[in-house]
Amino acid sequence: MLYINCSQNYIKPYIHGYQLVTTGMFKLYLACGFTSTAHKVFDKSPERHATVTHDQGYEALASFVRGNGLGKKPTNYELCTALNCCAKTRNSQLGSQIHAKILHMGFHHNLYINSSLVNVYTKCGSTGDAKKVFDGMEFHDEVSWTSMICGLSQNGQGGEALCLFKEMLATRVRPNCVTYVSVISGCTEQESVFKCGELLHAHVIILGHESNSFLISSLIDYYSKCGKMDIAVMLFGSCKPGDDVVILNTMISAYTHNQQGGDAFKLFRKLRDENIIVSEHTLTSILDACGALTVIQQGKQVHALVTKMGSDHNTFVVGALIEMYSKCGNIDEASHVFDQAVYKNNILWTSLITAYAQSGRGLDALKIFDNLVMQKRFYPDHVCFTVVLTACKNSGLLDKGIGYFKKMTSDYNLAPEIDQYACLIDLYARKGDLKSAKKVMDEMPFYANAVMWSSLLSSCKEYGNVELGREAAYKLFELEPSSPVPYLILADIYAGAGLWNEVHNIRKLMNENGVRKSLAGWSCVG
Repeated sequence: MLYINCSQNYIKPYIHGYQLVTTGMFKLYLACGFTSTAHKVFDKSPERHATVTHDQGYEALASFVRGNGLGKKPTNYELCTALNCCAKTRNSQLGSQIHAKILHMGFHHNLYINSSLVNVYTKCGSTGDAKKVFDGMEFHDEVSWTSMICGLSQNGQGGEALCLFKEMLATRVRPNCVTYVSVISGCTEQESVFKCGELLHAHVIILGHESNSFLISSLIDYYSKCGKMDIAVMLFGSCKPGDDVVILNTMISAYTHNQQGGDAFKLFRKLRDENIIVSEHTLTSILDACGALTVIQQGKQVHALVTKMGSDHNTFVVGALIEMYSKCGNIDEASHVFDQAVYKNNILWTSLITAYAQSGRGLDALKIFDNLVMQKRFYPDHVCFTVVLTACKNSGLLDKGIGYFKKMTSDYNLAPEIDQYACLIDLYARKGDLKSAKKVMDEMPFYANAVMWSSLLSSCKEYGNVELGREAAYKLFELEPSSPVPYLILADIYAGAGLWNEVHNIRKLMNENGVRKSLAGWSCVG
């Protein structure tokens, strides 16, 4: 940690524009949760009412931090803006400190402050804390309902988001477009609530929101992931998107998801023929299609277009190129694209690590990561840690992966999100430490999703744990009621333990629930 007295006494005489350095230090200490240290920097800043306080987003944080030192009471606006800044930077530690201050000042009944608190906790993956704030509110408006629903959906809790949406309708608060997008996205992510998407679509039409491009995109995405491409295509054809890149990109992704690469490229060529400006987002979408379908020749053609358009300086396009080449099995070309990049930031380093991990070279991926961290060349984020943990999982480096997870909080002050928890649970489960896997599921700040329960169930089969296997299977019966997989795995677990009556009961339950065995290769012994 860089101490204040050292930084001010040593750096100040030698750096022109000292105020910019002070501002940067102020932001750094806030981001790390060191509010008292940030207050010292702010206090010693010679122009603290200019650069530091007027920098967008940090103005309220500056006021809040200084107010703490002077005993000054921050305004509602300052608190809301400070909380929104915490949400944007995923700073759960500072958000919790501000929450404590709010409780102390008696502002916890303010509608806008509570909505901002919900936003902070959901953005940081703490949906349990967000729900406590939400449930404690005396009144809910459109914004607070939407914040909570959106947070649940973004954290993989589509079922809970849908239930809350139903409660919202019962209160006669009218949903907005963002509310619908959030609920539809939740339906898309969880098979158990797929069937509700059609009802939401009807709501959208009744309320006259069917012309909203983001809503149309969400519906296209929903229907494509349900396998109902005919409806997705009909929606796309009826909305006349023109040069609306949001809808165009979604349709390209929909074709890709359903292995209709020819249609994806046909749409892309149509854009070019009609002289519709191809955005860098569109380039990213079509490169994703090339990678998903492993069509390297088309990928090279798009690469040539990227170069011609001068988009090879765009971080996201370069990242998509790296991913495309790696998925097509050409890791050398992926590495070459990375080497040619002018500016190598966290996104591109993460793309390169991902490329090696997905190419079956997990050890090389981890070596790159370790070298970068050791040389302090980049600061890993949640996405990067998900890639690293996945590489450990796929390479059989289970203990190493658990160690990386612990470093997230100990070394980088990152609160793990649902994806990293899913990796940790899988690491423990693959190792055979089912007790620890279940403990993580019980203690993490949000509900376990189907991926986590499936991971636990598979390992219960491998290690013959009947009790946990039963619990995991029955949870999956609720989360994925139409899937035969948990029934079949549980039947195999019972068979392995010689519990033939239970095998018979599972078969019977499967028939009673109308679930069909549609997958080849599953034994369902007995």
